[in-house]
Amino acid sequence: MELFKLSGRESGGVCLKCRHFTAGRHCHYCREGYFRDPTKPISHRKACKACECHPIGASGRTCNQTTGQCPCKDGVTGTTCNRCAKGYQQSRSHIAPCIKIPRVVSPIAGMAGADSCGKCRSATRRLNLKKYCRRDYAVLAKVTHREGIGDEWVRFTMSVQAVYKRARSNSNSATPGGGESSRLIKRGSASLWVRVRDLACKCPKVKTNKSYLILGKEEVGGVTGGINVGAGRGPGLEVDRRSIVIEWRDEWHRRMRRFQRRGRKCK
Repeated sequence: MELFKLSGRESGGVCLKCRHFTAGRHCHYCREGYFRDPTKPISHRKACKACECHPIGASGRTCNQTTGQCPCKDGVTGTTCNRCAKGYQQSRSHIAPCIKIPRVVSPIAGMAGADSCGKCRSATRRLNLKKYCRRDYAVLAKVTHREGIGDEWVRFTMSVQAVYKRARSNSNSATPGGGESSRLIKRGSASLWVRVRDLACKCPKVKTNKSYLILGKEEVGGVTGGINVGAGRGPGLEVDRRSIVIEWRDEWHRRMRRFQRRGRKCK
């Protein structure tokens, strides 16, 4: 009777067993965990859509019933909180799935400025047979992920798509590195290591989600072996300002195959 009076003596009923994930006295809105599709009437069986908040990226399972936006954790974005925001990278923590990308700061920033970097030792925008011959390995790889390791190193995850050159080595050699390392280069996932100071000077310049032609030497930065464990880093290729790292162009396939054939006579 009270509901009947409150309605202006028009209705005092309350709907029971609302269908299609609706709720309310008249089943006129979506229940918790669902949001309204404005393109469909509330009586439509698909008028209420599940929030589908990401179990790790979202801080709860209830989304905004109008927009469908889930509550995201710090550094997470997307309607369902399913990806890292700009300036963040994925971590292995379920509590903080996205962490800030470490800023690459030159060790002498604020003293000598950008002029302290000097020029890169390799003319990375040009490639010829002479440079090809002087390097121990040449690979085509797509960089997919970046991670700061301490204050000295940055590790890039890359997918090696083609190997154009491996160092010649003596399989009976007992010396670590010395050509043995680049023989281990193969297609698939690998790590690319660059010192923070070299990245700050853009020698080399490496970005994620881009493909690069990478040419380098076995002995880099005083560490023997392009693939190595030690010197504060893990296994993978190390490149520095002496390496050639060029953003890949599709028309270079023929040139690299030509270098492969002519490179057998490299001195």
